[in-house]
Amino acid sequence: MLRDRNLIPLSRQHQHALALCVRIDRASPIGDADLAAWQTEIAQHFQTEIGIHFAAEEHVLFPAARKFEEFIPLVEELLFDHFMLRESFANAEVRKMSATDLSAFAQRMSAHIRKEERQLFERLQEVMDPEQLALLGQSLEEALKDAAKACILPAEATRKRESNQR
Repeated sequence: MLRDRNLIPLSRQHQHALALCVRIDRASPIGDADLAAWQTEIAQHFQTEIGIHFAAEEHVLFPAARKFEEFIPLVEELLFDHFMLRESFANAEVRKMSATDLSAFAQRMSAHIRKEERQLFERLQEVMDPEQLALLGQSLEEALKDAAKACILPAEATRKRESNQR
């Protein structure tokens, strides 16, 4: 199903996060020498985009979804995912992630995004009328306005490691 234009800003940010996850996966196993660079990049993503993204989902998207009883269990799951992912971001910020933690983070983040895209977004587009989606889109636009518009470029160490894997 095509993504409704009112959900596209979130989907675009999902693409950015999935790209990071794919790069982590391709670079694995990540050596100790590159751990700090990867953690810096993960922390930067959270500070510039993902933290704002999570807040927009928690304050705008999830409350809108909860108006439909069928979404309540899924929203609870997604909130728990946010809690666990925030823990990973915090560990990256203070450089406490191992190579195994990086791989687990990438898997958890990918699974979370796919759950939102394939379960929540798809179904919301079916149950919400165009007016509800438009109001949701306006609220999301306001909530996401502080997210970085610039592309985050990989650090030399993460770019080098990734290219060596090909």
